[in-house]
Amino acid sequence: MDIEVAEVVDFLAEHAPFSDMLGSERITIAKEAQLRYFRRGTVIIEAGAPNNSLYIIRSGAVDIVEMNEGLVDRDEPGDSFGTSSVLTRLPSRYRATAIEDTLALVLPGRVFAEMYASSQVMHDFYAPRQKGSLRKAAQELQRVDTPILRLDAIDMVSREPIAAEPTITIREAAEIMTRERVSALLINEGEQLVGILTDRDLRSRVVLEGVPNTELVSTVMTHGPLTVSPEMKAFELLIIMTSRHVHHLPVVRDGKAIGLVSAGDLMRLETANPVFIVGDISKKTTADGVAEIAHRAPRIAAQLLAQGADAEDATHVLTAVADAITSQLITIAEKELGPAPHPYCWVSLGSQARRELGLASDQDHAMIISDDATDLSWYREMAERVVDGLELSGFKRCPGDAMATKWQLRESAWKRQFVQWVNEPESNAVLHAQIFFDARPTHGDFTLFERLVHVVFGGAQRASRFLGHMAAMAVRREPPLSFFRGFVLENSGQHKDQFDIKSGGLHAIIELVRVQALANGITEPGTLTRIEALRSRGRMSDDHAADLADAFTFISYLRLRHQASLFERGQQADNFLDPESLSPTERRHLRDAFTVVRQAQSNLQYQWQTHLMN
Repeated sequence: MDIEVAEVVDFLAEHAPFSDMLGSERITIAKEAQLRYFRRGTVIIEAGAPNNSLYIIRSGAVDIVEMNEGLVDRDEPGDSFGTSSVLTRLPSRYRATAIEDTLALVLPGRVFAEMYASSQVMHDFYAPRQKGSLRKAAQELQRVDTPILRLDAIDMVSREPIAAEPTITIREAAEIMTRERVSALLINEGEQLVGILTDRDLRSRVVLEGVPNTELVSTVMTHGPLTVSPEMKAFELLIIMTSRHVHHLPVVRDGKAIGLVSAGDLMRLETANPVFIVGDISKKTTADGVAEIAHRAPRIAAQLLAQGADAEDATHVLTAVADAITSQLITIAEKELGPAPHPYCWVSLGSQARRELGLASDQDHAMIISDDATDLSWYREMAERVVDGLELSGFKRCPGDAMATKWQLRESAWKRQFVQWVNEPESNAVLHAQIFFDARPTHGDFTLFERLVHVVFGGAQRASRFLGHMAAMAVRREPPLSFFRGFVLENSGQHKDQFDIKSGGLHAIIELVRVQALANGITEPGTLTRIEALRSRGRMSDDHAADLADAFTFISYLRLRHQASLFERGQQADNFLDPESLSPTERRHLRDAFTVVRQAQSNLQYQWQTHLMN
């Protein structure tokens, strides 16, 4: 191999997709490509003209412009262009212009087409267009062999549910359970589930209490049992069972039970899975005991990532652990303070509500209290204890004070507060409202939350001025990407030469998707769930939804992997990445992800005319 070819091979080995190809394939490209020089201002490919070459930039920069859309991309060393016209054999849709003196490797279209057909790496990267490579990268992160992370509740249903009417006797119910060899019997009125009778109920409510077996089963069954949806993940079922101390969960769709999952079903999946930490949490009776178990959570995330879990799996598990910690701390406080004077609901906010908790997340929560409560001192004391316990467990206090120690309002007061935020959308109101529109009940009387959501989200959907201000805030979170597609780095301080992957990456997506979800009456807080809901309702195109979801998944993974790496080194988790810690392929994909965010922000800016907002 001569020196010139060797230098080109080394250059290709540093840039995707060539870095992932066989060495012999890189040598073929190096031998077949010609090195050409283009003076600044030279049009390399003209829109509407034929093109039969792949251009790989060795040095310099090239603008890619679509005539009706303007600047599409600005390519730099390692980037390539010209693929669409080579593959389609149609005139180019784009004009490629050197904006600096540029050296490019020019690969004949014949050679590129042959390699595209024979190389899976080349095919995956360039089909159907370059940003499809981001989708491929996101999919690559979703290879996991841990069944409890992947299975849905419906996947675990192995037989039709065994059910009976509430008018049968206890003896008849026991006979059915014995004959069918089941440890739980579902009780239906028509097709609607109304109760469940378990072996434990027969022991504790019938035998121990001396209830005659001739009594109706409705007198001893559990009325309105806890149920789950068919789509709920297996690990979430496990967490519900351990935190709520139940052993059977009916799987319900539209009020009709379609199956039953037992604790034994889950135990047979994988008894060594790290999410069994939740079972340990539920056994602790003091805040110190809960904290001792809680500090295992970062290591769980690192283990899951090492096993091949994607960011969604890992953040769901971290969120479920945080939910269990919160519920157990509330349970401990209730035992120490006595029962609540009136019903209340503890509500998780922000990333915990979205089930997107990372390793650097702080506390975000609130409390909805029944209007019947006249004295709030019990609720204040309980909130203080829970916040202290969460801090002990590793969750920092919210610097913006979005915590139940401050935000504990009666139901009617919450309604007035949201009306004020929505009707007077000044900057502080929008800042406050954003986090409160990512909310999920985690403990207490959920009906308080459900009533509030019905009123609040309906009002927000109709408040175009408020939504416009939220949109303006979303587009101000610029991705850390320069005009030349380089990363914008901190130039001083603790994070010098690093960039914040959360602010202009994750949060930019979260905020712009939240605005569109609110505008369309979507109440589910999860970002990926909101994207899918927008797509299914025709409010977001299939391609745009897929690109945005892939960008969110890819950025989330890099952030969580970075935080897990800091934890393993005994350092405080943060959101600042050094681009040199990423591989060339990851840097390119991250630039593509930030470009998707920027384009989505441009669409939002146009839709809401945010330049008119003060």
